[in-house]
Amino acid sequence: MPDWTYHPLRGAAAAVLGRRRSQRTALRLLAWIGSRPAGARLIARGFGHRHPPERLAGEIAGVPVTVRLGISVPPSLARETVRAMPPLGVGVVEVAPVSAADLETVREAAAGRSVPLVVRAGDPEAEAALKLDVDGFTSGDDPHVVQVSDPSVTAAAAALKEPGTVVLARPGVLLEAGPGWFARVTETATPTAPAPRLRDVGRDPRRWPAWWWALLVGLGMTGAGLGAAVITLGPVLLWYDRDYLGMTLHELHAANHHLVHFLQHDRITMAGTMVAIGALYSGLAVGGIRRGWPWAREVYLLSGAIGFPTLFYFLATGFVEPLHTATALVLFPMFVAAVRRAPHTPRWRLVPEGPEPERRRALAGQLLLIVTGAGLFVGGAVISVVGLTGVFVPTDLTFLGTSTQTLETLSPRLVPFVAHDRAGFGGALMAAAVAITLLSAWGWRRGEAWVFWTLTAAAAAGFLPAVVVHGAIRYTDFIHLAPVYFGIAITGTGLLLARPYLCAKASARPGRP
Repeated sequence: MPDWTYHPLRGAAAAVLGRRRSQRTALRLLAWIGSRPAGARLIARGFGHRHPPERLAGEIAGVPVTVRLGISVPPSLARETVRAMPPLGVGVVEVAPVSAADLETVREAAAGRSVPLVVRAGDPEAEAALKLDVDGFTSGDDPHVVQVSDPSVTAAAAALKEPGTVVLARPGVLLEAGPGWFARVTETATPTAPAPRLRDVGRDPRRWPAWWWALLVGLGMTGAGLGAAVITLGPVLLWYDRDYLGMTLHELHAANHHLVHFLQHDRITMAGTMVAIGALYSGLAVGGIRRGWPWAREVYLLSGAIGFPTLFYFLATGFVEPLHTATALVLFPMFVAAVRRAPHTPRWRLVPEGPEPERRRALAGQLLLIVTGAGLFVGGAVISVVGLTGVFVPTDLTFLGTSTQTLETLSPRLVPFVAHDRAGFGGALMAAAVAITLLSAWGWRRGEAWVFWTLTAAAAAGFLPAVVVHGAIRYTDFIHLAPVYFGIAITGTGLLLARPYLCAKASARPGRP
């Protein structure tokens, strides 16, 4: 499991299973998943781990390794470690000390390895017996192998900066720091360059970098959302809306005095979600893609891959909204330009380590934000399905004081018109939710204040208009709004817990990881 579940939940797991049993259960679960090719990729990609830079490659005991960072475990943990640790960023596993009694255990572990396995044997007979089963042998006096028991990321990264040095963590490091320790060390030891500035962009669109195109999409989404809000609070319906419905705003109000307010509430929540997406994309562009974080591009790509295709919901609703279509057609080429190639040069600057309690609180906040994002995605999927099928939920019809059949008698196109707004809101909510979930899962690093402010802006843009418009039109059914209230509560709590960690300054007193 990632750090954001390991630390917040390990106390509860220890209370239920016992400390030692919960630790072994977690290791065995990771080993079971990591021993399968798809499972190993799921762990590596799902935890946001990326390939280490070539500078961190090297060798141990004459054995080439892709990253000079590994773990040293006793034979009793070898089998699970060999299967569980490589997807977390481990480049080599050392089993030590090994005696004649451990030969079969080591052979069984070596049979499932995906990274080099080396052994520190306790006697020549054990070394000779394992010569054909493992990749190499280490000795306790090798000056190029550093065994670390302190979970300090800075110290481990400093050791890796010495060419030829291999850092091997003791199991206690992982128990205290969490499974993300290896990735954090690798990032800290990665050589980076200064991030490009606005003045470096230039005026020739052919030379604009990917992050600039990504920012333009974010600003475009924000502008489109604000424009949609202005229309909704003003005329509500544009000329093509009236032509499609065959009814004016006054005729809608005369037919049902709640109907116009209902349309406004759907469109304001949609507009707020569009502004939230704009905030997320702008933050990812400036704070993530510009600075070479490879996961930032992937967050942006996956969110857009869900959001843009929702334009084709019109195939089910039957209503083509011209402004929606025009916005998508303008922004999509920019989106493609933003994701057409992955960043090659790391350009981040990491803030020094801080107090461990600060990081633990931030991990609890991270878990809450990920839960929020996952909940929003489920909510968006449900809203999309409802919008494309039944259109209304029971509380909607209670607020309107009517039935779907009655509304269809007013205009045969009224229900498809509402369906377009509702399904489109569901699709936008899913796109925002993917960005929130993955940004929270992959972007949690000390001093990355842009992550905090991006999520805060997205939360404010998404939640506040929904609450205000429901109150303004007196659609205040608690069951209908309960997900919004719950989302505000856990998002606010998560951001408060994480703020000292994410917004830490470089001048903060260094401490433990």
